[in-house]
Amino acid sequence: MDHRAMPLPMPPAWPARIRALAAGELTPPVPKPSATVVLLRDGADGPQAYLLRRRASMAFAGGMYAYPGGGVDPRDAEVELGWAGPSPAEWGERLGLDAATAQAVVCAAVRETFEEAGVLLAGPDAATTAEPRDWTAERAALEAHELSFADFLRKHELVLRSDLLGGWARWITPEFEERRYDTWFFVATMPEGQQAAQQVGEADRVAWLAPAEAVRGREEGRYGMLPPTVTVLRELLTVRTAAEALAAAADRRIEPILGRAVVAGDRMTVRWSGYEELTIDGTYPQ
Repeated sequence: MDHRAMPLPMPPAWPARIRALAAGELTPPVPKPSATVVLLRDGADGPQAYLLRRRASMAFAGGMYAYPGGGVDPRDAEVELGWAGPSPAEWGERLGLDAATAQAVVCAAVRETFEEAGVLLAGPDAATTAEPRDWTAERAALEAHELSFADFLRKHELVLRSDLLGGWARWITPEFEERRYDTWFFVATMPEGQQAAQQVGEADRVAWLAPAEAVRGREEGRYGMLPPTVTVLRELLTVRTAAEALAAAADRRIEPILGRAVVAGDRMTVRWSGYEELTIDGTYPQ
């Protein structure tokens, strides 16, 4: 598959901000810690990923397809909560974080998957997941910050199943972006008996797509995706089952990936080291 079949466009806001950064006139925003989960299920021809198309009105990545995810709540770093699977300290080693921060990141991954997709990676014990039920009110309360995730778990006597997650990657939004995120990507398989939401507040469409179809659609201009989203899908092209993807996560090195821009007159090049297929290069007169 030719990943460069269609040249990547430069977003309209980038040239001016890239010039300002290069001139020392722009202070990069501090990236906000966040987590996102590539939820996978097995289809007739292999695994499929759950993708949300963000509403066009949204300030960040409007109209783009993305995975369920959101910001890390720093309160989750210190709180005591039911936990099954690798400990926060073990996750810290995996993600390159201290144990408390790793706990908050993993909590964000599980909470956001529940809020946005309605899929709960938690259960009454270390071997099962929660029985299907209508969680609409609880999801809304979590999204509105009226309910903490720890309180939700305690109320329903659930433990977070960190063993259902696999750490996959870490992407940091380039310094010239107006909104920046430091995002840890995880993979997870759909728990048996659960179903993902077909309507999501921040999305105008949800879709289960095979990685090959999603990548092809992005290259043909049918699916808008940011570089991290499409890169993870490309990395899943050779995976034959959802369980295989989760197992493959254990062998991945998780190091920060950050796009950097070079300016030479009117020519601008944005590169992500090790991901040359993502390169954006062209002439952009002032």
